[in-house]
Amino acid sequence: MAVNLVAALVGMSAETTLALPLENNMAQVTSVSQLSDVQPTDWAFQALQSLVERYGCIAGYPDGTYRGNRALTRYEFAAGLNACLDRVNELIATASADVVTKEDLATLQRLQTEFGTELATLRGRVDSLEAQTAELEANQFSTTTKLNVSLITAITDTFGDRIAGNEDDSNTIFGYRSRMNFETSFTGRDLLRTRLEFGNFGDMEDVSGTNMTRLNFDTNTDNDVTVPHLLYRFPVGSNLTFTVGPAGVGYTDITDTLTPPSIADDSRGIPSLFGEYSPLYRRGGGGAAVNWEIAESLTLTLGYLAGSPSDPGDGAGLFNGTYHALAQLAVDGDWGAAGIAYSRSYNPAGVVDLTGSTGSLLASEPFGDDIATSADIFAFQGFYRFSPKFQLHGWVGYISASANGSGLSAIADGSGGTITSTVEDGDSADLWYGAVGLTFPDVGGEGNLPGILVGLPPRVTDSDVRDEDDTSYHVEAFYRFQVNDYISVTPGFWVVFNPENNSDNSNQYVGVIRTSFNF
Repeated sequence: MAVNLVAALVGMSAETTLALPLENNMAQVTSVSQLSDVQPTDWAFQALQSLVERYGCIAGYPDGTYRGNRALTRYEFAAGLNACLDRVNELIATASADVVTKEDLATLQRLQTEFGTELATLRGRVDSLEAQTAELEANQFSTTTKLNVSLITAITDTFGDRIAGNEDDSNTIFGYRSRMNFETSFTGRDLLRTRLEFGNFGDMEDVSGTNMTRLNFDTNTDNDVTVPHLLYRFPVGSNLTFTVGPAGVGYTDITDTLTPPSIADDSRGIPSLFGEYSPLYRRGGGGAAVNWEIAESLTLTLGYLAGSPSDPGDGAGLFNGTYHALAQLAVDGDWGAAGIAYSRSYNPAGVVDLTGSTGSLLASEPFGDDIATSADIFAFQGFYRFSPKFQLHGWVGYISASANGSGLSAIADGSGGTITSTVEDGDSADLWYGAVGLTFPDVGGEGNLPGILVGLPPRVTDSDVRDEDDTSYHVEAFYRFQVNDYISVTPGFWVVFNPENNSDNSNQYVGVIRTSFNF
């Protein structure tokens, strides 16, 4: 009867959808039994049966489902109501007495009268919702901007005598770092990212005497909000992507580190600074880069970043101060990724750091901080997925450093002090570093990530000024517990044998419990 049609339509809730013939991917059904997810025990079964078998104005999806719990849109409701009314009009026009009777029409009129007040109220609510939606759309922050927030809190401590000391000078600390990324797209393919950052982590190097104990999230702005990062990325054609930015653009922003994404992540990956990815990528500033997809799964990156491009002073600017130029060729696929990279860097006196603060102090400044230094870095890095729950990654790098000046300079002695040495223009130093790691995604639960890493932090193996006879070893283990989609807890631990590449130093042990909130 027609009353069944009206009752079915009026009884639809916001959680119930009409699988209607309004899209090409829906197919008309002639029996409710053709809908595999509709059971006789469902509260709307009889209404659906009537609409399908008596009035023929209900459609199902190609896979034979009705999906009755999917949200109903106003478009679907309008299309469904129109389809059913058309069917009613067709039945009335054929004057089929056994389908639509005068009693049915009288019932329809009575229902319209009885529910007139409710229908008017419903119409008013819909109009009010439309007005509120229009106001929200008119006053929202942006129709194209998304806010991504990462908040890291951690309890950490080091254990072991300070370099050149006879006791452990560190205390257990609790700190935080927060990043707010405003990511805007104007075309759907481009990206404008503005980052706000603040934190209060103390630097473990200050108490341990070595950068080898540093965390990869130990930002300290004294709780002041800063804007350390601004970039814009846009495609040109189908295989070129450009990235430009005046500040805070790192190699990690212009190319792939060729390390599993689950590892190379401050908030979700390995906790140590050295273990996150190859030291090659720890350099940046402001500048531009292009990624050229030469062929499917084969990408060439070319980039140039200046340390202080906005500073017009002497020894600064886009070309006269610190700069880093990168070329990387990488291949990737379902199996993993691998690539080779070359980086040319120049560091004026006073801002020398060849290793991104990941190795010994001598490796960062092989001729001291008083001598301008240039470096050529050659590196290979990659990872391989043996299975969805087992992957291997690693990197190896060689740095050829040259002194771009001469004079007396304070050189790190590997024991927490310095020695004064004469440096000649053109003096050279060779450095090596490497690491290999194993990770096991989803082991112990979906989203979990246990892993281990063994590495050799950067070391000066040969130099015209001073080299290092001993080798440091970095051994690390961590386990990320994914509490839910937004929260993870990661206990981690690593030990550095022979810190500062000096066997006379006591081993350094670092423990951390990191809690990350990402939304």
